[in-house]
Amino acid sequence: MLGGLTVGGLAVALAYLSDEVQAIFRHVRLDFWWSPYLITPAGLALAAWFTKRYAPNAAGSGIPQVIAARQLADPTERETLVSIKTALFKIALLLFGLLCGASAGREGPTVQVGASTMFALGRRQPSRHAALLLAGSAAGVAAAFNAPLAGIVFGIEEMSRSFEQRTSGLVIGTVVAAGLTSLAILGDYTYFGSTPDTLPLGRGWIAVPLAGVVCGLAGGIFSRILLEAGKGLPGLLGRFTKDYPVAFAFTCGLAIVLCATLGNVDIYGTGYEQAKAILRGEEMSLAFAPLKLIATALSSISGIPGGLFSPSLAVGAGIARDLTVLVPTVSIGALAVLCMAAYLAGVVQAPITSFVIVSEMTENHALVIPIMLASLIAAGTSKAICPEGVYHALSKRFLAGRELSESSVVEE
Repeated sequence: MLGGLTVGGLAVALAYLSDEVQAIFRHVRLDFWWSPYLITPAGLALAAWFTKRYAPNAAGSGIPQVIAARQLADPTERETLVSIKTALFKIALLLFGLLCGASAGREGPTVQVGASTMFALGRRQPSRHAALLLAGSAAGVAAAFNAPLAGIVFGIEEMSRSFEQRTSGLVIGTVVAAGLTSLAILGDYTYFGSTPDTLPLGRGWIAVPLAGVVCGLAGGIFSRILLEAGKGLPGLLGRFTKDYPVAFAFTCGLAIVLCATLGNVDIYGTGYEQAKAILRGEEMSLAFAPLKLIATALSSISGIPGGLFSPSLAVGAGIARDLTVLVPTVSIGALAVLCMAAYLAGVVQAPITSFVIVSEMTENHALVIPIMLASLIAAGTSKAICPEGVYHALSKRFLAGRELSESSVVEE
Protein backbone atom coordinates (compact mmCIF):
# COMPACT_ATOMS: atom_id res chain seq x y z
CA MET A 1 0.00 0.00 0.00
CA LEU A 2 2.86 2.36 0.85
CA GLY A 3 4.47 1.55 -2.51
CA GLY A 4 1.21 2.16 -4.36
CA LEU A 5 0.71 5.53 -2.69
CA THR A 6 4.28 6.52 -3.53
CA VAL A 7 4.01 5.40 -7.14
CA GLY A 8 0.73 7.26 -7.53
CA GLY A 9 2.24 10.45 -6.14
CA LEU A 10 5.30 10.18 -8.39
CA ALA A 11 3.12 9.53 -11.45
CA VAL A 12 1.01 12.61 -10.78
CA ALA A 13 4.11 14.75 -10.17
CA LEU A 14 5.74 13.51 -13.37
CA ALA A 15 2.57 14.22 -15.35
CA TYR A 16 2.38 17.77 -13.98
CA LEU A 17 6.07 18.50 -14.56
CA SER A 18 5.93 17.03 -18.07
CA ASP A 19 3.14 19.43 -19.00
CA GLU A 20 5.05 22.36 -17.50
CA VAL A 21 8.33 21.74 -19.32
CA GLN A 22 6.50 21.20 -22.62
CA ALA A 23 4.70 24.51 -22.11
CA ILE A 24 8.05 26.24 -21.57
CA PHE A 25 9.46 24.79 -24.80
CA ARG A 26 6.30 25.78 -26.67
CA HIS A 27 6.50 29.38 -25.46
CA VAL A 28 10.18 29.67 -26.34
CA ARG A 29 9.54 28.17 -29.78
CA LEU A 30 6.72 30.62 -30.48
CA ASP A 31 8.75 33.62 -29.32
CA PHE A 32 11.93 32.60 -31.13
CA TRP A 33 11.20 30.52 -34.24
CA TRP A 34 14.85 29.57 -34.64
CA SER A 35 15.29 28.27 -31.06
CA PRO A 36 14.50 24.57 -31.78
CA TYR A 37 17.48 24.44 -34.18
CA LEU A 38 19.71 25.11 -31.17
CA ILE A 39 17.78 23.69 -28.23
CA THR A 40 16.61 20.32 -29.59
CA PRO A 41 19.88 18.99 -31.11
CA ALA A 42 22.03 20.29 -28.25
CA GLY A 43 19.51 19.09 -25.65
CA LEU A 44 19.31 15.56 -27.03
CA ALA A 45 23.10 15.41 -27.30
CA LEU A 46 23.53 16.52 -23.68
CA ALA A 47 20.84 14.12 -22.45
CA ALA A 48 22.42 11.23 -24.38
CA TRP A 49 25.87 12.03 -23.00
CA PHE A 50 24.60 12.27 -19.43
CA THR A 51 22.58 9.07 -19.78
CA LYS A 52 25.46 7.08 -21.25
CA ARG A 53 27.95 8.33 -18.66
CA TYR A 54 25.91 8.31 -15.44
CA ALA A 55 22.71 6.30 -15.98
CA PRO A 56 22.91 3.88 -18.93
CA ASN A 57 20.04 1.79 -17.56
CA ALA A 58 17.75 4.83 -17.62
CA ALA A 59 17.82 5.02 -21.42
CA GLY A 60 14.73 4.40 -23.50
CA SER A 61 11.27 3.52 -22.27
CA GLY A 62 12.20 1.70 -19.06
CA ILE A 63 9.77 -1.18 -19.59
CA PRO A 64 12.42 -3.48 -21.16
CA GLN A 65 14.60 -2.93 -18.08
CA VAL A 66 11.79 -4.03 -15.76
CA ILE A 67 11.01 -7.08 -17.91
CA ALA A 68 14.69 -8.03 -17.77
CA ALA A 69 14.92 -7.39 -14.02
CA ARG A 70 12.04 -9.81 -13.37
CA GLN A 71 13.98 -12.57 -15.13
CA LEU A 72 17.33 -12.09 -13.40
CA ALA A 73 18.37 -14.39 -10.57
CA ASP A 74 20.82 -12.10 -8.77
CA PRO A 75 19.18 -9.32 -6.67
CA THR A 76 22.27 -7.16 -7.12
CA GLU A 77 21.99 -7.39 -10.89
CA ARG A 78 18.29 -6.62 -10.65
CA GLU A 79 19.06 -3.49 -8.69
CA THR A 80 21.25 -2.12 -11.48
CA LEU A 81 18.12 -1.92 -13.65
CA VAL A 82 15.55 -0.78 -11.10
CA SER A 83 17.37 1.24 -8.46
CA ILE A 84 16.17 4.49 -6.92
CA LYS A 85 19.19 6.21 -8.45
CA THR A 86 18.15 5.03 -11.92
CA ALA A 87 14.56 6.14 -11.27
CA LEU A 88 15.66 9.64 -10.26
CA PHE A 89 17.86 9.98 -13.33
CA LYS A 90 14.97 8.69 -15.42
CA ILE A 91 12.65 11.42 -14.17
CA ALA A 92 15.21 14.23 -14.50
CA LEU A 93 16.43 13.24 -17.96
CA LEU A 94 12.93 12.63 -19.32
CA LEU A 95 11.86 16.09 -18.21
CA PHE A 96 15.01 17.59 -19.71
CA GLY A 97 14.34 15.82 -23.00
CA LEU A 98 10.75 17.12 -23.13
CA LEU A 99 12.05 20.59 -22.26
CA CYS A 100 14.24 20.37 -25.35
CA GLY A 101 11.52 19.10 -27.69
CA ALA A 102 12.04 15.33 -27.74
CA SER A 103 9.09 13.24 -28.95
CA ALA A 104 8.68 10.96 -25.94
CA GLY A 105 6.10 9.76 -23.45
CA ARG A 106 6.09 9.62 -19.67
CA GLU A 107 4.10 6.41 -19.13
CA GLY A 108 6.92 3.93 -19.85
CA PRO A 109 9.31 5.80 -17.56
CA THR A 110 6.59 5.77 -14.89
CA VAL A 111 6.62 1.97 -15.12
CA GLN A 112 10.35 1.85 -14.38
CA VAL A 113 9.95 4.40 -11.57
CA GLY A 114 7.08 2.38 -10.09
CA ALA A 115 9.02 -0.88 -10.27
CA SER A 116 12.09 0.76 -8.74
CA THR A 117 10.01 2.12 -5.88
CA MET A 118 8.49 -1.27 -5.05
CA PHE A 119 11.85 -2.99 -5.39
CA ALA A 120 13.44 -0.55 -2.96
CA LEU A 121 10.66 -1.06 -0.39
CA GLY A 122 10.97 -4.86 -0.61
CA ARG A 123 14.71 -5.07 -1.10
CA ARG A 124 15.18 -7.34 1.91
CA GLN A 125 12.67 -9.88 0.57
CA PRO A 126 14.39 -11.47 -2.47
CA SER A 127 11.69 -14.11 -2.85
CA ARG A 128 9.13 -11.38 -3.57
CA HIS A 129 11.22 -9.22 -5.91
CA ALA A 130 9.60 -10.44 -9.14
CA ALA A 131 6.10 -9.91 -7.73
CA LEU A 132 6.99 -6.46 -6.40
CA LEU A 133 8.38 -5.41 -9.78
CA LEU A 134 5.17 -6.60 -11.41
CA ALA A 135 3.04 -4.68 -8.93
CA GLY A 136 5.09 -1.50 -9.35
CA SER A 137 4.81 -1.72 -13.13
CA ALA A 138 1.05 -2.19 -13.03
CA ALA A 139 0.67 0.69 -10.57
CA GLY A 140 2.78 2.92 -12.82
CA VAL A 141 0.47 2.39 -15.80
CA ALA A 142 -2.67 2.71 -13.68
CA ALA A 143 -1.58 6.02 -12.18
CA ALA A 144 -0.10 7.45 -15.39
CA PHE A 145 -3.31 6.92 -17.37
CA ASN A 146 -5.72 7.07 -14.41
CA ALA A 147 -6.84 3.66 -15.67
CA PRO A 148 -6.68 0.99 -12.91
CA LEU A 149 -8.00 -1.86 -15.04
CA ALA A 150 -5.44 -1.09 -17.74
CA GLY A 151 -2.68 -1.29 -15.13
CA ILE A 152 -3.75 -4.77 -14.04
CA VAL A 153 -4.13 -6.02 -17.62
CA PHE A 154 -0.73 -4.54 -18.54
CA GLY A 155 0.86 -6.41 -15.64
CA ILE A 156 -0.69 -9.70 -16.73
CA GLU A 157 -0.33 -9.47 -20.53
CA GLU A 158 2.89 -7.54 -21.06
CA MET A 159 5.00 -7.79 -17.93
CA SER A 160 4.37 -11.37 -16.79
CA ARG A 161 2.45 -12.85 -19.75
CA SER A 162 0.58 -15.03 -17.28
CA PHE A 163 -1.81 -14.77 -14.35
CA GLU A 164 -0.33 -15.75 -11.00
CA GLN A 165 -2.92 -16.14 -8.28
CA ARG A 166 -0.32 -15.86 -5.53
CA THR A 167 0.64 -12.34 -6.66
CA SER A 168 -2.81 -11.08 -7.67
CA GLY A 169 -3.53 -9.56 -4.26
CA LEU A 170 -0.23 -7.69 -4.23
CA VAL A 171 -0.76 -6.33 -7.74
CA ILE A 172 -4.37 -5.28 -7.18
CA GLY A 173 -3.59 -3.73 -3.79
CA THR A 174 -0.74 -1.67 -5.21
CA VAL A 175 -2.83 -0.57 -8.21
CA VAL A 176 -5.70 0.45 -5.92
CA ALA A 177 -3.37 2.53 -3.75
CA ALA A 178 -1.77 4.20 -6.77
CA GLY A 179 -5.19 4.83 -8.35
CA LEU A 180 -6.57 6.33 -5.17
CA THR A 181 -3.61 8.69 -4.97
CA SER A 182 -4.18 9.86 -8.53
CA LEU A 183 -7.91 10.16 -7.86
CA ALA A 184 -7.38 12.17 -4.68
CA ILE A 185 -5.05 14.67 -6.36
CA LEU A 186 -6.47 14.97 -9.87
CA GLY A 187 -10.07 13.89 -9.38
CA ASP A 188 -12.12 11.49 -11.48
CA TYR A 189 -10.97 12.40 -14.97
CA THR A 190 -10.39 10.55 -18.23
CA TYR A 191 -7.08 10.92 -20.04
CA PHE A 192 -8.63 12.18 -23.29
CA GLY A 193 -12.06 13.08 -21.99
CA SER A 194 -15.26 11.27 -22.92
CA THR A 195 -16.02 10.51 -26.56
CA PRO A 196 -19.65 9.61 -27.39
CA ASP A 197 -18.90 8.50 -30.97
CA THR A 198 -20.27 5.14 -32.08
CA LEU A 199 -19.82 2.77 -35.03
CA PRO A 200 -23.22 1.33 -36.02
CA LEU A 201 -23.26 -2.04 -37.77
CA GLY A 202 -23.03 -1.61 -41.50
CA ARG A 203 -20.62 -0.36 -44.14
CA GLY A 204 -18.85 1.79 -41.56
CA TRP A 205 -17.35 -1.35 -40.04
CA ILE A 206 -14.89 -1.49 -42.94
CA ALA A 207 -12.99 0.98 -40.76
CA VAL A 208 -12.17 -1.83 -38.29
CA PRO A 209 -9.99 -4.01 -40.55
CA LEU A 210 -8.69 -0.91 -42.32
CA ALA A 211 -7.49 0.60 -39.04
CA GLY A 212 -6.12 -2.75 -37.90
CA VAL A 213 -4.07 -3.42 -41.02
CA VAL A 214 -2.76 0.12 -41.62
CA CYS A 215 -1.92 0.76 -37.95
CA GLY A 216 -0.47 -2.74 -37.56
CA LEU A 217 1.86 -2.19 -40.50
CA ALA A 218 2.90 1.24 -39.19
CA GLY A 219 3.43 -0.09 -35.66
CA GLY A 220 5.45 -3.04 -36.95
CA ILE A 221 7.67 -0.76 -39.03
CA PHE A 222 8.24 1.52 -36.03
CA SER A 223 9.14 -1.43 -33.78
CA ARG A 224 11.46 -2.86 -36.42
CA ILE A 225 13.30 0.47 -36.63
CA LEU A 226 13.89 0.44 -32.87
CA LEU A 227 15.06 -3.18 -32.84
CA GLU A 228 17.41 -2.78 -35.81
CA ALA A 229 18.89 0.34 -34.23
CA GLY A 230 19.31 -1.56 -30.96
CA LYS A 231 21.21 -4.36 -32.71
CA GLY A 232 23.44 -1.88 -34.49
CA LEU A 233 22.89 -0.17 -37.83
CA PRO A 234 24.96 -1.38 -40.81
CA GLY A 235 27.78 0.40 -42.61
CA LEU A 236 29.04 3.90 -41.93
CA LEU A 237 25.88 4.89 -40.07
CA GLY A 238 26.32 1.98 -37.66
CA ARG A 239 29.94 2.92 -36.96
CA PHE A 240 28.93 6.55 -36.50
CA THR A 241 26.23 5.71 -33.94
CA LYS A 242 28.59 3.39 -32.04
CA ASP A 243 31.71 5.57 -32.06
CA TYR A 244 30.01 8.96 -31.71
CA PRO A 245 26.76 8.43 -29.76
CA VAL A 246 26.54 12.06 -28.64
CA ALA A 247 26.99 13.36 -32.19
CA PHE A 248 24.38 10.86 -33.34
CA ALA A 249 21.92 12.16 -30.72
CA PHE A 250 22.63 15.70 -31.95
CA THR A 251 21.86 14.56 -35.50
CA CYS A 252 18.61 12.95 -34.34
CA GLY A 253 17.58 16.20 -32.66
CA LEU A 254 18.35 18.21 -35.78
CA ALA A 255 16.35 15.75 -37.91
CA ILE A 256 13.34 16.15 -35.60
CA VAL A 257 13.43 19.93 -36.02
CA LEU A 258 13.77 19.62 -39.80
CA CYS A 259 10.76 17.29 -39.91
CA ALA A 260 8.70 19.75 -37.87
CA THR A 261 9.76 22.66 -40.07
CA LEU A 262 9.27 20.97 -43.44
CA GLY A 263 5.90 19.55 -42.42
CA ASN A 264 4.86 22.74 -40.63
CA VAL A 265 3.45 20.63 -37.81
CA ASP A 266 4.04 20.30 -34.05
CA ILE A 267 5.61 16.86 -33.51
CA TYR A 268 7.43 17.71 -30.27
CA GLY A 269 6.61 16.34 -26.82
CA THR A 270 4.21 13.59 -25.82
CA GLY A 271 1.61 14.29 -28.51
CA TYR A 272 -1.19 14.38 -25.95
CA GLU A 273 -2.60 17.74 -27.04
CA GLN A 274 -2.54 16.81 -30.72
CA ALA A 275 -4.32 13.49 -30.11
CA LYS A 276 -6.94 15.22 -28.01
CA ALA A 277 -7.47 17.83 -30.73
CA ILE A 278 -8.05 15.12 -33.35
CA LEU A 279 -10.55 13.38 -31.07
CA ARG A 280 -12.44 16.68 -30.81
CA GLY A 281 -12.62 16.85 -34.60
CA GLU A 282 -10.13 19.69 -35.05
CA GLU A 283 -8.15 19.92 -38.27
CA MET A 284 -4.66 18.38 -38.32
CA SER A 285 -2.06 18.19 -41.05
CA LEU A 286 -1.98 14.95 -43.03
CA ALA A 287 1.78 14.92 -42.41
CA PHE A 288 1.36 14.73 -38.64
CA ALA A 289 1.16 10.92 -38.32
CA PRO A 290 4.23 9.97 -40.40
CA LEU A 291 6.33 12.83 -39.04
CA LYS A 292 5.35 12.09 -35.43
CA LEU A 293 6.30 8.44 -36.02
CA ILE A 294 9.69 9.51 -37.38
CA ALA A 295 10.26 11.99 -34.53
CA THR A 296 9.43 9.35 -31.91
CA ALA A 297 11.75 6.83 -33.57
CA LEU A 298 14.57 9.40 -33.69
CA SER A 299 14.07 10.32 -30.04
CA SER A 300 14.07 6.64 -29.04
CA ILE A 301 17.21 5.60 -30.94
CA SER A 302 19.09 8.72 -29.81
CA GLY A 303 19.69 7.04 -26.45
CA ILE A 304 17.77 9.40 -24.17
CA PRO A 305 15.08 8.35 -21.66
CA GLY A 306 11.54 8.49 -23.00
CA GLY A 307 8.46 6.32 -23.40
CA LEU A 308 6.37 5.22 -26.36
CA PHE A 309 2.79 5.10 -25.09
CA SER A 310 1.50 8.64 -25.54
CA PRO A 311 3.44 9.33 -28.77
CA SER A 312 2.00 6.06 -30.13
CA LEU A 313 -1.52 7.17 -29.26
CA ALA A 314 -0.84 10.47 -31.02
CA VAL A 315 0.44 8.69 -34.14
CA GLY A 316 -2.66 6.48 -34.10
CA ALA A 317 -4.92 9.52 -33.92
CA GLY A 318 -2.97 11.08 -36.78
CA ILE A 319 -3.41 7.97 -38.92
CA ALA A 320 -7.15 8.20 -38.27
CA ARG A 321 -7.10 11.76 -39.60
CA ASP A 322 -5.42 10.51 -42.78
CA LEU A 323 -7.85 7.59 -43.20
CA THR A 324 -10.95 9.79 -43.11
CA VAL A 325 -10.62 10.25 -46.88
CA LEU A 326 -11.19 6.47 -47.29
CA VAL A 327 -14.08 6.14 -44.82
CA PRO A 328 -15.78 9.57 -44.85
CA THR A 329 -18.99 8.20 -43.32
CA VAL A 330 -17.21 7.23 -40.07
CA SER A 331 -16.86 10.01 -37.49
CA ILE A 332 -13.31 11.13 -36.78
CA GLY A 333 -13.83 10.47 -33.06
CA ALA A 334 -14.71 6.81 -33.61
CA LEU A 335 -11.94 6.31 -36.17
CA ALA A 336 -9.38 7.97 -33.89
CA VAL A 337 -10.28 5.66 -31.00
CA LEU A 338 -9.91 2.63 -33.27
CA CYS A 339 -6.56 3.75 -34.69
CA MET A 340 -5.11 4.78 -31.33
CA ALA A 341 -5.72 1.30 -29.91
CA ALA A 342 -4.66 -0.42 -33.14
CA TYR A 343 -1.37 1.47 -33.54
CA LEU A 344 -0.47 0.93 -29.88
CA ALA A 345 -1.23 -2.78 -30.34
CA GLY A 346 0.95 -2.78 -33.45
CA VAL A 347 3.88 -1.29 -31.53
CA VAL A 348 3.76 -3.29 -28.30
CA GLN A 349 1.88 -6.36 -29.64
CA ALA A 350 -0.27 -6.44 -26.50
CA PRO A 351 -3.79 -6.12 -27.93
CA ILE A 352 -5.71 -6.60 -24.67
CA THR A 353 -3.70 -3.90 -22.89
CA SER A 354 -4.12 -1.59 -25.87
CA PHE A 355 -7.89 -1.74 -26.14
CA VAL A 356 -8.38 -1.60 -22.36
CA ILE A 357 -6.16 1.49 -22.09
CA VAL A 358 -7.95 3.34 -24.90
CA SER A 359 -11.40 2.29 -23.68
CA GLU A 360 -10.68 3.57 -20.16
CA MET A 361 -9.01 6.75 -21.43
CA THR A 362 -12.00 7.75 -23.57
CA GLU A 363 -14.86 6.19 -21.56
CA ASN A 364 -16.28 4.92 -24.84
CA HIS A 365 -17.90 1.59 -24.04
CA ALA A 366 -19.97 1.59 -27.24
CA LEU A 367 -16.80 0.97 -29.27
CA VAL A 368 -15.39 -1.87 -27.14
CA ILE A 369 -16.01 -4.63 -29.71
CA PRO A 370 -14.61 -2.66 -32.70
CA ILE A 371 -11.60 -1.62 -30.61
CA MET A 372 -10.95 -5.25 -29.66
CA LEU A 373 -11.10 -6.41 -33.27
CA ALA A 374 -8.90 -3.58 -34.58
CA SER A 375 -6.31 -4.25 -31.85
CA LEU A 376 -6.20 -7.99 -32.58
CA ILE A 377 -5.84 -7.39 -36.34
CA ALA A 378 -3.11 -4.81 -35.74
CA ALA A 379 -1.12 -7.07 -33.42
CA GLY A 380 -1.29 -9.93 -35.93
CA THR A 381 -0.31 -7.66 -38.83
CA SER A 382 2.59 -6.22 -36.88
CA LYS A 383 4.05 -9.69 -36.28
CA ALA A 384 4.53 -10.10 -40.02
CA ILE A 385 7.09 -7.27 -39.89
CA CYS A 386 8.38 -7.57 -36.33
CA PRO A 387 7.87 -11.14 -35.01
CA GLU A 388 8.47 -10.19 -31.36
CA GLY A 389 7.02 -7.41 -29.22
CA VAL A 390 9.36 -4.44 -29.00
CA TYR A 391 9.62 -4.38 -25.18
CA HIS A 392 10.47 -8.06 -24.80
CA ALA A 393 12.90 -7.94 -27.72
CA LEU A 394 14.71 -4.91 -26.28
CA SER A 395 14.84 -6.53 -22.83
CA LYS A 396 17.22 -9.17 -24.16
CA ARG A 397 19.97 -6.56 -24.37
CA PHE A 398 19.86 -6.26 -20.59
CA LEU A 399 19.94 -10.04 -20.10
CA ALA A 400 23.01 -10.79 -22.21
CA GLY A 401 25.64 -12.61 -20.16
CA ARG A 402 23.60 -12.62 -16.96
CA GLU A 403 22.20 -15.51 -14.97
CA LEU A 404 18.46 -15.95 -15.38
CA SER A 405 16.11 -17.10 -12.65
CA GLU A 406 14.76 -20.64 -12.80
CA SER A 407 11.20 -19.43 -13.41
CA SER A 408 12.20 -17.40 -16.46
CA VAL A 409 14.06 -20.36 -17.95
CA VAL A 410 10.98 -22.55 -17.49
CA GLU A 411 8.80 -19.83 -19.06
CA GLU A 412 11.10 -19.62 -22.10
